[in-house]
Amino acid sequence: MTRTEETADGAGPFTTRLTWRLNDGSTAVWESRRARKRGLLSVRAAGETEARSRSADTASVGRLRTLNAVAAGTFAVGGGLFVLGAAVAQFGPADATGAWIYFAGGLFFNAGGYASLLQAVNAPRQDSTSASLATRHWSWWSYEPGRIDWLSTFLLFVGTLVFGINLVGSLLQGLSVQQENGLVWAPDLIGCTLFLVSGHLALVEVCHGRPRVLPRDLGWWIVAVNQLGSALFMASALADFTRPATGSVLNIDIANWGTLTGALCFSVGGVLQFFERP
Repeated sequence: MTRTEETADGAGPFTTRLTWRLNDGSTAVWESRRARKRGLLSVRAAGETEARSRSADTASVGRLRTLNAVAAGTFAVGGGLFVLGAAVAQFGPADATGAWIYFAGGLFFNAGGYASLLQAVNAPRQDSTSASLATRHWSWWSYEPGRIDWLSTFLLFVGTLVFGINLVGSLLQGLSVQQENGLVWAPDLIGCTLFLVSGHLALVEVCHGRPRVLPRDLGWWIVAVNQLGSALFMASALADFTRPATGSVLNIDIANWGTLTGALCFSVGGVLQFFERP
């Protein structure tokens, strides 16, 4: 069976949706996020007006379900720990308790970022000659920067690792102002930037081009909530800069509340992700 590719949607060099017609008259539609998250392909038979969802094979569905549960759970727990850490920093004693809570939350974010990347690496791909999804051999890593889902999740994972530098730096005692800004503030800012870029690519993926509002799409809500969390994290990072002249933070309240509300967004996004599964 052969196919004739009809349309390709996306932005720039990235393709997020493919539509093709098979020689039996049926039409298949592959969407990047839908295939990666739910293992589904839309197929409309010749003469029919409504499309039907066709699932990937059992092995692919099982993988995606497991990875989705891990990613959702770790981001929900990691976000919750960051909320707790920010609350302790704002209202609790002036000791290292909040930093250790942040560190524990960062480990969950690391796991969630890697699980998200594994979803992209092992996502079933569209079959070039049929209206089905092809299973891939399990892999712990791939290099596919031409795929928007891979690039988005890769930047997300790298962002969580950079945050790890920030969190380890926060545990160190007796740092100078220069060391504080270099080991704590700079990685925080870089990590937030990576999160924002990753979130923008995720919006492009789910919107198949220019970001827009899709209130009936669960995937859009997850991406939008997470992107709001990234923006709040960025506000927190900017406010957490230590003035070299005075040794004081620009605005500790914005830093703490930005982290708390941003982490709450990631936790909510993790809970919502439990429902975006095969």
